[in-house]
Amino acid sequence: MLDVPYGTQVDGAAWHPAVNAHLHVGRALPAHLAPYAPGPHTLGRFIENTLNPDDPLPVPAPTEELEPRRIQFEAADAIAARAAAGGRQFLLADEPGVGKTISAVLGATAVGDLRGARRVLVVADRPAAITIRHWCRTITALGDGGLEWVVITWDRLEKVKDHTWDVIIADEAHALRRTTTKRWKLWARISGHARPHDTAPFVIATTATPGHTPLELPYLAPAYAQVLGEPMKQWTSATQPAQTFAAALERHGVEVEHGRYGATWTTDPQRRAADLTLVRGWLADERPPAMLHRAAPWGPVPISGMPVTLTPAERSAYEAEWGEFCREMDIARRGRNMAKGRAALLRFRQKAGLIRVDSTVDWIAQQVGAERQVACSVEFVATAADPIVDRLRDSGIDVATIYGRDRFDVEAERLRFQTGDAKVCVFTTVASISLHAGETLADGRHASTDPRVGVFHQARFSGIAGRQVTGRTHRDHQVSPWHIAYAEGTVEEQVGKVMVERIAAASDTVGGDTTGLADVAALLGADWLPDLAENLIE
Repeated sequence: MLDVPYGTQVDGAAWHPAVNAHLHVGRALPAHLAPYAPGPHTLGRFIENTLNPDDPLPVPAPTEELEPRRIQFEAADAIAARAAAGGRQFLLADEPGVGKTISAVLGATAVGDLRGARRVLVVADRPAAITIRHWCRTITALGDGGLEWVVITWDRLEKVKDHTWDVIIADEAHALRRTTTKRWKLWARISGHARPHDTAPFVIATTATPGHTPLELPYLAPAYAQVLGEPMKQWTSATQPAQTFAAALERHGVEVEHGRYGATWTTDPQRRAADLTLVRGWLADERPPAMLHRAAPWGPVPISGMPVTLTPAERSAYEAEWGEFCREMDIARRGRNMAKGRAALLRFRQKAGLIRVDSTVDWIAQQVGAERQVACSVEFVATAADPIVDRLRDSGIDVATIYGRDRFDVEAERLRFQTGDAKVCVFTTVASISLHAGETLADGRHASTDPRVGVFHQARFSGIAGRQVTGRTHRDHQVSPWHIAYAEGTVEEQVGKVMVERIAAASDTVGGDTTGLADVAALLGADWLPDLAENLIE
């Protein structure tokens, strides 16, 4: 098996449609093809060993370069205890930076030993160039425990659907909040979602932000059904998984409202609080517990608004864009044209962000001058990432860039920031990259110890996305303040304030308050758009 980049021609590597991959057929791999050989615990290595069952490649010995902390051993013990009691699922919901990756590997190894398992599947978030390498390095360092490990990303589920898995780690499990996607259908098949409790693989779901509401937790249905003593058919169905899950929650006391676009969570704040206590208790109060949540000992992320005073020319341009947006949204609303409404909102956010580029660049330059490294989160490339990077580089500041599919070597760019060669990192990714100070790197070096600060060039509408982004720098005992930039005296200021107020709710281990999304939609005149959070802003 060979990992040949898309569109690249390599002598001696032939594409074989039967396995949808490049292969070299021979007794040994030529030297010039060695860089394309898949590493241990990757999908390519798994397929190669499957094709060569009598001559599998050797597994590397543990490197002992990682020393798990006590808190991670405690998490592994909790996972193992749940498996030993016959459980089928465990939610590991520690805050970012506490160490869920190591905890999950140790826990899966323990479960494998308890159950006589053979294979472990790890499904990680993107970007693959970072996450797969990170998980494989962790498994190698800690040892495979005699298990066959395969690490993929969520977009590769199709590649492993026909194999049997004994233990599955669902990293960033909030990626499974929606049941209408192909991803969900593949996941349901691979994880044995609808199967009886005693025949399904053991699933370790890891995420610091499980969902905005209890209705966004269908991937936890197996755990809920089991602790409540019910068969899976009462919690899911092949044709209407979301509706069946909502009905099960409602049957057990969660306040669900039914409207034109399906079930929604109650808007009553007292009922919301009661629902969160109820749903969390199903897993946390089980003995042994079916979930674990530990707050970061270094405290919550400091997050605040960063008002930008527009120049007269910028304000004139901003007000013109706002007026055009309101006109387009009103036309779309009257015609019930949802596509036009979403497009108008997208254009307005892009143009509003572009107007503020100079202010963000000036603020970043000031932070660099104060000997801080800056993580800049953006949502758009052409109207935010590219102009910010260009202007910073024009001013003599080196910038690491993690955005635009296949435009950059993601891991190389991350390391430029981590080692301090680049003082700024501009990125669009939400999770699964580490930008914190003092990180131990793969080659034994350590990341720079310069303090990190972060800025959202655009306020995130999603509390989950915002909470995940702050965890890129505010982790592993490194306190990193974050700021939300907005144009003072505009609707952006109100949106930014909503984000500041609501972002903490997304770290709740069983879902947070979603009134923030409703408030944002109302502020922007987009409250008539169905599934705003799902279809527009994620």
